[in-house]
Amino acid sequence: MKLWKRNAVVAAIVLFVCVAVYLNWSYQQEPDQVDVGKTLGQAALVGSTTNDPLLAVTPAPGESAAPGTTATGYFASARLNRQQARDSALGMLQETLNSVSAEEVAKADAGAAIETLATTTVSEAQIENLVIAKGYADCVAFVSEGGVSVVVAATENGLQDADVARIAEIVTGETGVSASQITIIEAEG
Repeated sequence: MKLWKRNAVVAAIVLFVCVAVYLNWSYQQEPDQVDVGKTLGQAALVGSTTNDPLLAVTPAPGESAAPGTTATGYFASARLNRQQARDSALGMLQETLNSVSAEEVAKADAGAAIETLATTTVSEAQIENLVIAKGYADCVAFVSEGGVSVVVAATENGLQDADVARIAEIVTGETGVSASQITIIEAEG
């Protein structure tokens, strides 16, 4: 019985991920929707301006946007999509954790998953902040069980071997993953 409930939670999470992938795919199939933030990852949107209110990032009161940072575009939409997916998963895990009818094993698994999610969130934020502190215009990191992917804003001369090594060192220091599990991608503007 305990195994069945745990499998049901896993199946529900997989179902939500599949729905998210399908929705992303279906939004990309609509050619008449050009500037609504649904072209995540396409070079045409990176570094350009958009009228999409979901992609508009305004600095906190009293702060100004850092020079050279992309306030809209790939990085803002990637962070937004990552946060929405994370919020959805967290909501499901919290429902399981707070459920009266859930078995203790399922609650323990949900608690462990929430801890993992929190650790991943902190690691991603630290990687992003450290990469930006090293002088790169913007960065977004994705930590998963299979490794770490880091997308960095394009530099004037492109990413050199020294840049890749510097970013890989940051990722390895924060997550402990080996260099072979790190993917560094330069987002062209």
